[in-house]
Order: sequence, then C-alpha cells, then structure tokens
Amino acid sequence: QERVEREFNLDIITTAPSVIYKVTKTNGEVFDITNPTNLPPMTEIDFMEEPVVKASIITPTDYVGAVMELCQERRGIYIDMEYIEETRAVITYDMPLNEIVYDFFDTLKSRTRGYASLDYEFKGYKTTKLVKLDILLNGDV
Repeated sequence: QERVEREFNLDIITTAPSVIYKVTKTNGEVFDITNPTNLPPMTEIDFMEEPVVKASIITPTDYVGAVMELCQERRGIYIDMEYIEETRAVITYDMPLNEIVYDFFDTLKSRTRGYASLDYEFKGYKTTKLVKLDILLNGDV
C-alpha cells in the first residue's frame, strides 16, 4: 500500500474483504447485510443465509491431506476427489464464501508450498447459524 501511494501519488483506502448475507426477519421481510452492526435484534430474525461457493483445488498428491484439513477447518463440505494423473488430484468442497475471501488462498499456498491452485464458483445462498457477538471494553460496545 505504501509503495502504491508513493509511486503513483494516490490516497489508498484498504478494507477487509466482506460478503453479503441475507437476513429474513420473523415478519417475512428479507434484506441484505454487509456489516453486523446493521443486524436487527436476534428476536426479530427468523434465519440468515450466507453465500456458498463450489471450490475446486488442484494439488500434488503429497498435499491432499493438508488441503482436506484446511477445507474442513474452514467449514467446507467434502464433495469429491479425483486423481487427474498419478501425482495430482482435484479436490472439490462446498465452502462459505466468507472463509475463502479472507486468507484461504494464502494459507492454501503456504500448506502446499505454493503448488496448489484454487478455482471457485458461486453456488447460491445457504441457511446458516450465525450470531452477533458484542464485546464490551470498559463498558462500551
């Protein structure tokens, strides 16, 4: 960021990546939410949905275990594994988009020493159990 600001004389604003959740209230109203501070009280929420992607990961067979462990840590649901040749496999998981956009790719590259590749496509929204957690610091939210 500093380099881009310095070399191109630009003001850069960086933010953490986020996804859009769908909230259905008990009165039937449906709306999108990008920030948890905009959530209505939990008593007014019937259910929430989060975006899910179909992730396909090509990896050397030596790293299949590490890739599967990472996907399961990130709430992935195993779909399929196919060996495309003796030394490479394609592993397919359904995963919440939120788990992908933050640091999944960096962690995947780290655990496979840079050899894995990731491709994903949006699958739709899936009902999920999410809660808003407020943390108090010195009595302030």
